[in-house]
Amino acid sequence: MRLSARRATGGAIGGRGPIRAGLAIVQTVQGVLIVAISAGLLWLVWIYGNGLRDPRYFDGWVLAGGMSLQLGFHIAIKTASLSPKSARRWKAVHIFLGYVLIAAFISHSDFTLPDTAFEWALWGAFVLVTVSGIFGTYLAWALKAKRGVDDGISYEGIPARRAQLAQEVYAAVTSTDATTAALALPAQPHDAWITDLYTTHLRDFFQGPRNTAAHLIGSQHPLSRLTGEIDNLSRYVGLPSQQKLSVIKDLVVEKDRLDFARVYLGLSKGWLYVHVPVTYALIVLTVLHVLVVYAFSSGDW
Repeated sequence: MRLSARRATGGAIGGRGPIRAGLAIVQTVQGVLIVAISAGLLWLVWIYGNGLRDPRYFDGWVLAGGMSLQLGFHIAIKTASLSPKSARRWKAVHIFLGYVLIAAFISHSDFTLPDTAFEWALWGAFVLVTVSGIFGTYLAWALKAKRGVDDGISYEGIPARRAQLAQEVYAAVTSTDATTAALALPAQPHDAWITDLYTTHLRDFFQGPRNTAAHLIGSQHPLSRLTGEIDNLSRYVGLPSQQKLSVIKDLVVEKDRLDFARVYLGLSKGWLYVHVPVTYALIVLTVLHVLVVYAFSSGDW
């Protein structure tokens, strides 16, 4: 039953604490850098304005340059021209730069709301891109920090892995002790208890996606209920059955993690249908904005 492999899986699950701590440190450092760079940008805009020049040209071109880099990232990902390592690196830069551009946008809008319909369209597109980007960042963080989901898991591959887990848990439940089988001894009564646990609680759990609502709100109550049933039974059985239940418990935890990944990877796929089209719309509006500004540079835009 590959018990050692299952125990290694359980150890990885128990190692979520260090993963979360490491992510928290990295995110804290990144947050400090974002605040520092944003403050420095606002200071440069203030210096530029005190030089009797219109600061909106300065922060406007900062915005345009940053958005061009963001567009380049989208194109590179779409054309698959980046290696997986480079894609991860540029994704981190993409997120970091997106937060910095928030400060440039606030400065460029002069801390006020738009006046015209075109400005509202530009403002709304940027806000929607920003909000959807933050939501996408949260989804990526949740997958890594909350459940330690492997980057190799894809949304399309989840059904096949779920079916494999269903087969493995059934094999674990129906397996018999080698000594008992060799001597043709009757099955232990503990096996009937484990079979009843499978029939009552586990078979339906492994047949398809479960606990979607709980995963959306980050609740582990359904998982705790199942593992609690396994732990309660483990106290009343012998060592061979305890080992069998340990394997079953690891499979339950992995299946729950797979259901969690299905929810958040599904949200990530849906999120792209909002974030990417609005990003391209924002680029078009920005180009039009630049043309209008320089065509009527003497006016009050």
